[in-house]
Amino acid sequence: MDTATGGYNGIRDALRQRLAEPRPGRIHVVVGPRQVGKTHLLLEIAKGIGDGAIYLPADAPEAALAGWWELHFRDALRRAESRPITLLVDEVQYLPRWDRLIKAAYDEVCRLGANVHIVLTGSAALGVGAGVNETMAGRFELLELRHWSPRDIARAFGLRKADACEQYVRLGSFPGAESLKPDSLRWRAYMRDAIVSPALGRDLLLLDQVRRPALLRQLFAVASGHPAQIVSLNKLAGAIQDAGALDTIAHYLGLLERAYLMAPLSKWSRGEPRRRSSPPKLIPLSNAFLAATRQSAPPLPESDPAEWGAWLENACIAFALNAGHTVHYWRAEPLEVDAVLVGPWGNWAIEIKTGRFASGDLRGLLEFVRRYPEFRPAVVCDEASAPIARAVGVRALEWREYLWDGLAGSA
Repeated sequence: MDTATGGYNGIRDALRQRLAEPRPGRIHVVVGPRQVGKTHLLLEIAKGIGDGAIYLPADAPEAALAGWWELHFRDALRRAESRPITLLVDEVQYLPRWDRLIKAAYDEVCRLGANVHIVLTGSAALGVGAGVNETMAGRFELLELRHWSPRDIARAFGLRKADACEQYVRLGSFPGAESLKPDSLRWRAYMRDAIVSPALGRDLLLLDQVRRPALLRQLFAVASGHPAQIVSLNKLAGAIQDAGALDTIAHYLGLLERAYLMAPLSKWSRGEPRRRSSPPKLIPLSNAFLAATRQSAPPLPESDPAEWGAWLENACIAFALNAGHTVHYWRAEPLEVDAVLVGPWGNWAIEIKTGRFASGDLRGLLEFVRRYPEFRPAVVCDEASAPIARAVGVRALEWREYLWDGLAGSA
């Protein structure tokens, strides 16, 4: 399975390139969180194609009617006799028995040699991923449209780099909520009603068997209140007052990750069993979730430096995850590394620092790269503290530069 991961512009360009290839090709499946622009992407693609595009919203009421899909698919085949056709199916998981219907349609397109491309979108990777992997193996390519980066937001809304990066830490990067940020009550209501509640109460319940939805909601709330913290399953169970639910909690953590809400990072080791047995480090995949579940305003570095540090660390790690990296943490008491990255930027061990620190505070980072020399060390920090890291031979990036460019091309 070929997977492309990235922001809106990158996924749009990748999809356009694939749709320019000879038809029928493979099915193109775009997955990602709610409200990151998947529907807008399909409509933009449809506008560019013109009369050769057929846009079908599978979450529309009429899509549940018997024969709805067959009617539109037959129309696509008929129109493909005279011109290339691109069939764009939005929120495909709401189409009853979607995986079997799409498989049968694709097989017929291939049998006929029809001049048709098929593009699907879905709000949560778990439902689309399960159906695709089990029913359409070898027939699809996956594109993950993740949470927007500061660069995406700046480009779309004309923000300065510094403002976009600071908003990314304090309020996340949902494009639909951008105009509501000056009104905190409206912004929180939007986050709750348009993103969090539907994801927890509709997507997950529809796409996977969730026997204890209240526990799932509590788990998400606890994770949002403990960003970038290592928390054992026992402590999580205690926080939600359910000590007998360790297996269920572990399962629900996986569901939250597959729904693009939160990532439970495991401890880095060369042995997979040790990774799985480690307590998770909880990373909400957008700091918007932190702000939406917080009663007071998001922290500022001047007034609440400790909490600002946790939010900045969470934002930096979420940024790497959304850029397509595999991320772990590392701990060998008393030493620790905030994030161990493997992915498009290469192999990196990263410490995220706020405020002043001493070279001795980098002992964990230096020990890790001594044990695992395939990783390069980096410190993300304030510009005033960067010389401390550079003095011991460690690459240092000001945190806004990191959130803008990542570590791609770093020496």
